[in-house]
Amino acid sequence: MADTSLNPALAEARFCPRCGVEAVIDYPRRIACPSCGYEAFFNPKPVAAAVPVDRDGRVILLRRGIEPRRGYWTFPGGFVDLGESVEDAAHRETMEELSMEIELGPLLGVYSRSDERVVLVVFRARALGEPTAIPPEATEVRAFSPDEIPWDELAFWSTERALRDVLA
Repeated sequence: MADTSLNPALAEARFCPRCGVEAVIDYPRRIACPSCGYEAFFNPKPVAAAVPVDRDGRVILLRRGIEPRRGYWTFPGGFVDLGESVEDAAHRETMEELSMEIELGPLLGVYSRSDERVVLVVFRARALGEPTAIPPEATEVRAFSPDEIPWDELAFWSTERALRDVLA
């Protein structure tokens, strides 16, 4: 049985959304219609993020105010909007979650797993101001020195990997 959490939109699909004829489903990747030729591919969604570091070398993290993983720590990030670059999305998400400008540095890493719906693109960043938690996205914000990072309270596996990479 297919894992419906990977692509719930396609898990129960049976008919072409254009003409209503029974479609060919290649779960979780594709739907195709033998009648009208409609075809749609489902791919992971890109997520852009930045790991802001302040002038004292501390990593700025936020406590998530929304699910998934509400109450856990992470860096600012979110889905890339259509018509937006990954870099622009990292800037926008940082502003939306921390009300802070950043200067993007080099690409830190790209993180993904075959059983997840996202591909996380993370940049190093320099904080250009003081962060402020912006509800509902963030309930708290704090700058952590490398030895203070709350490793047991991080939101996602990729949060830990990216933080370990930025500190390496």
